[in-house]
Amino acid sequence: QVQLVGSGGGLVQAGDSLRLSCAASGRAFSSYDMGWFRQAPGKERDFVAAISWSGRSTYYADSVKGRFTISRDNAKKTVYLQMNNLKPEDTAVYYCAAKSSRNRDYGIKNEYNYWGQGTQVTVSS
Repeated sequence: QVQLVGSGGGLVQAGDSLRLSCAASGRAFSSYDMGWFRQAPGKERDFVAAISWSGRSTYYADSVKGRFTISRDNAKKTVYLQMNNLKPEDTAVYYCAAKSSRNRDYGIKNEYNYWGQGTQVTVSS
């Protein structure tokens, strides 16, 4: 099992940057693929970005490509989401999640077994 704790959210202005972190505890963090999802009020929880267990492969939603970067440090058991050029439409609660590396469905939230508690990101115009 793995426990996840997300942090780094806040209130920023459009065009600003934020870096979210997700610290994991438990064994075998380096064997899990990791993802970030977000949920705006009244909307579904949507895929944002994912990274393979090795860090060699990354995946992004079209809406964040070129602005967000996902990375991980397996020694620190932490995954990051660097968010640049933030827009008001990025406002949401951001969740980190972990899934088995046996499947390749990085963008499907039901494939993720473990979830962090969420961190709020608010972008004002």
